[in-house]
Amino acid sequence: MSGAAETLPLRLRELKLPSFATHHAVLAREAEHGGWGFSDYLLELCELELRERRERKIERLRRGSQLPAEKTLTTLELQRLPAPVRRQLPVLCEGGFLERAENLLAFGLPGRGKTHLVCAIGHELVQRGYRVLFVPAFRLVQRLLAAKRDLALPAELRQLDRCDLVILDDIGYVQQDREEMEVLFTFLAERYERRSVAITSNLVFSQWDRIFKDAMTTAAAIDRLVHHAHILELTGKSYRAEAARETSSQAQAA
Repeated sequence: MSGAAETLPLRLRELKLPSFATHHAVLAREAEHGGWGFSDYLLELCELELRERRERKIERLRRGSQLPAEKTLTTLELQRLPAPVRRQLPVLCEGGFLERAENLLAFGLPGRGKTHLVCAIGHELVQRGYRVLFVPAFRLVQRLLAAKRDLALPAELRQLDRCDLVILDDIGYVQQDREEMEVLFTFLAERYERRSVAITSNLVFSQWDRIFKDAMTTAAAIDRLVHHAHILELTGKSYRAEAARETSSQAQAA
């Protein structure tokens, strides 16, 4: 029996059942004292393995998402969001729009909380097991451009295709030359009706010719994004401006 006791944890790890290996002895004692049947004991081990496996998966997804850790639903000031956005938020956090390959577009002037909003949704989606990637738009363009120069753009697009949602932050600050514009358009076109993107922008659609330069490409990009999309318009005062005024007032009072 002692040999079996030593060998069992090794076999469980070979079977990739680390929670079984860690907890089987403790649960066996609980089962003995509690008068559990064998099936009850095995079921409890299975439930524990599944819970911990899900927790490990969520942690991997969280690290891989590159989402800002502080921009969550808990820290989002819901009362400052426009009423239409507040109404849409619970449904978006459930993730059904990802199953339908719909997009999420957040517009507003700087400081209105666009990034925090889409990141909070991203965190909730990760908790539901979706693969999310947060990336500033300029950084994604650089990544795609480098892949194109290395003749590896199709492979890079396949890698991004593993993500249920790619969050492109601050697309309005991207000022591309033609080659950069082309790789961004290629990315958006590849995901059209297949995978979801979330985009934050301080530019309304009528100003997107600053991004894509070419009127026809601008129209084609907008058409693909809005065909299946949830549009969130953030109005109101700037969070950063209010925080700066509050800090200034506190300094003067001191």
